[in-house]
Order: sequence, then C-alpha cells, then structure tokens
Amino acid sequence: MVLFSFEDSHLPNRRLIADISFRAQYGNSYEIGVFAKLTNTYCLVGIGGCTNFYSVFEAELDDVMPVVHASVGGCRIVGRLTVGNRHGLLVPMSTTDQELQHLANSLPDNVKIRRVEERLSALGNVISCNDYAAVVHPELDYETEEALTDVLGVEVFRLTIAKNSLVGTYTVLSNQGGLVHPNATMQELAELSSLLDIPVASGSVNLGSSLIAGGLCVNDWCAFCGMNTSATEIGVIESIFKIGLKGPQQMSSELQIHSRNANFNVLSYMNARLQDLTM
Repeated sequence: MVLFSFEDSHLPNRRLIADISFRAQYGNSYEIGVFAKLTNTYCLVGIGGCTNFYSVFEAELDDVMPVVHASVGGCRIVGRLTVGNRHGLLVPMSTTDQELQHLANSLPDNVKIRRVEERLSALGNVISCNDYAAVVHPELDYETEEALTDVLGVEVFRLTIAKNSLVGTYTVLSNQGGLVHPNATMQELAELSSLLDIPVASGSVNLGSSLIAGGLCVNDWCAFCGMNTSATEIGVIESIFKIGLKGPQQMSSELQIHSRNANFNVLSYMNARLQDLTM
C-alpha cells in the first residue's frame, strides 16, 4: 500500500508512514483536493500553504514528476479551478499571463496547456477525468468540451451523479477506478463503469463527506487523503483505485489497452443516447 498523508504546519513533527493511513489537512482545511491537482505526469499545489503540505507531495512524487507550486487568477485553490491529466491542463481565463508562463515552464514539455472561456469557471467542480475520458456538467460550454478533446485527449460524457450536476466535486477518477457520491445509484455506478471501462464505487471522505474531490487526490499508483478520512473510507479508496499494486513504471504498458476499450464504450454510449431520444 502507498497511501500518504501529512500533519498541519503547527504540529511539531511531520510523520510519513507507509501502511498506515495518516489523516491530513491544509491549514485549517481537510479539503486537500481543493489545493492540489494530481495526474500521472505532474502535480500542482497551491502557493501559500504550509511546508508540510508541500513536503509530503514532494517526498512521494519528486522522483517521477514535477510538483509545481502555482496559483490561478491569484488564488491557491488550484484543484478546484483546473482540470488535467497526463496529456494536458485546462485553466480558466482568470489565469494571468505570468501564471500561464510559469505553468508552461514547469510542466513536462509534452503537456499541453490552454486557457478556456467557460461560464462555469471553477473547472475542477464541473469536470472529472482520467487519461481517456471525462464526465462533465450537463451545461458545460461546447467550446470547453472541444478543448477537453483537443488538449486532454479525452472522450466527454455529460451526466449527473446522484442528481448533482457538479460532477467534478463528487467524482474522482483514475485509470484504475473511480469513487463517486455516496448516494449514487447502482444504475449510475454501472453506467459510469461501462462508459469508462473501470470499476466505480460510491463512498465518502473525511468522515462521511460526499465532497469526494475535496478530500482526495489520486493517480494510478498513489493517493493523498484528508485528515478526517476514516480507516473504512481509506479501505474503499485503496481497493477501488488499486493503490500500491503498481508503480509508475508498470502503468505505461496498459495505456493502449485502455485506449482501445474506450473507443468501444463511446460507441455504446452514443447508441444508447440515440435510443433514448427516439423513444
């Protein structure tokens, strides 16, 4: 198992322990996903946080990807304002030229970056994605959908989760699995699993919070969770995302398989929607 966490800055010593789920917070907030964006090729962390917040990400990730201290529109809530995967990063129009240049200089050369003009400007609240697909708010601008396809290289599905349109808030995805709002129905879980070709479960973070993306950051081999996340919740996280079973080097051989399966799922989804419209 590789599930890491950290203590608040005012505590005397930071501890980093494998095989123990160590609860964490950012300042006075348990919503660590608000202040970080984790993918398979880079990690963004909001500026102005405590040293321990940065050091736990850097201790686990520095050898395999850049951990970039960043802001978006002068705000440190980079997890809520951006959406990204190993292919690219989308940021809102509020991102300044200086911030955009800093990101371009800091991220891997093959990661595309684009500013998008989106009415729902907190992109992380309305979009959740992995390296192959994205689920989005039903009213997302179609120009943003095109940017998701062009920059992130994903297929886009408009849907709700447990009657909530803010799918980015209530959903966390990796290429290994997905965790969604605890009130999601079995039908929703089955449909999402079929579309994305990954196992999907309902769950919570931070002792029952349905704000999944607020308390959890994952990629294909590691996870960071909020301080209040219980052992039971962590068990679900570890299971659905297969945490610790594979390292970053082992993931690359599976990429083409996911891509081929995604094409089939997109066709199935489109056919189902066409049938709904003709009924």
